[in-house]
Amino acid sequence: MKRIFSGIQPTGEIHLGNYVGAIRNWVYLQDEYDCIFSVVDYHAITIEYPVEEMRKRTLDTAIILLACGLTPERSKIFVQSHVPEHTELAWIFNTVTPIGEVERMTQFKDKARQHRANINMGLMDYPVLQAADILLYKAGYVPVGEDQVQHIELCREVARKFNSRFTPIFPEPEELLSMAPRILGVDGQSKMSKSLGNYIGVLEEDEVVWEKLRTAVTDVNRVRRKDPGNPEVCNIYTIHRAFSDNSMLIEIDRGCTSAGIGCIDCKKMLFENVKRELTPVREKARELERDMDYVVDVLKRGATACSEIADATMEEVRATLGLYSPR
Repeated sequence: MKRIFSGIQPTGEIHLGNYVGAIRNWVYLQDEYDCIFSVVDYHAITIEYPVEEMRKRTLDTAIILLACGLTPERSKIFVQSHVPEHTELAWIFNTVTPIGEVERMTQFKDKARQHRANINMGLMDYPVLQAADILLYKAGYVPVGEDQVQHIELCREVARKFNSRFTPIFPEPEELLSMAPRILGVDGQSKMSKSLGNYIGVLEEDEVVWEKLRTAVTDVNRVRRKDPGNPEVCNIYTIHRAFSDNSMLIEIDRGCTSAGIGCIDCKKMLFENVKRELTPVREKARELERDMDYVVDVLKRGATACSEIADATMEEVRATLGLYSPR
């Protein structure tokens, strides 16, 4: 079976952008691929974070993955730092990766602008560690959004460089682009993000979700209730595309462009659909929070299974490099 790898950072609050753009798609992919999913905590430490919260954030992220439908029977789910071969392979890849390739990464430039007081090597080297995450398991496919395609291109370049210089042992993985719409934050301007405060959390209570939707930015040109709107430039309509069926989308499109419905009406319909889909996720998460032994066991089993694959890959890599091994 074809293998995929993907990861998610333990940021402390998984939001609709994460859910629609990644996690929901991962659940479907479990039936078609050999899936490996990781809580990538090493990636998360490239920016400043509350150290005392990292452990909880990691477990909370695992809980949401399980609550959304990932299962240890169909996927390997683990914490990145529990398999040390990730960073070992990243260092080896550093020796074949041209520095100009990582300097041109647009995400590094964006992160550097956001974290001017802490522009560190980890931020720049992020995509090399990401390449190691993927290639350690010789994954052939990586489910990503459009903003990550450049990193997968670099991953292929790293594989080519290594294979050309040493022995061709790594595949050149392909991106599996999500068909989900790209959801912006409730400000309607930036990518949904906890750090920007423009997010809707997957596990947030209904009252909080509604308040964020109620005040969310819509089509800025629709100033009055009687003004017709343009759904194609409205982020609320984009979120509708992720949670509403075609008949409702048609109804909203007609109502908005004719001013037959107002923005609050549109938001109420969206709220009901979001609530319908996420309520079972929230209930399952609460159930898992009462059974943390199970969550920890899933992560342990995932790390054990992934360590076996990683160990075999690194034995091959070390031999290819000509490194001395006493074994």
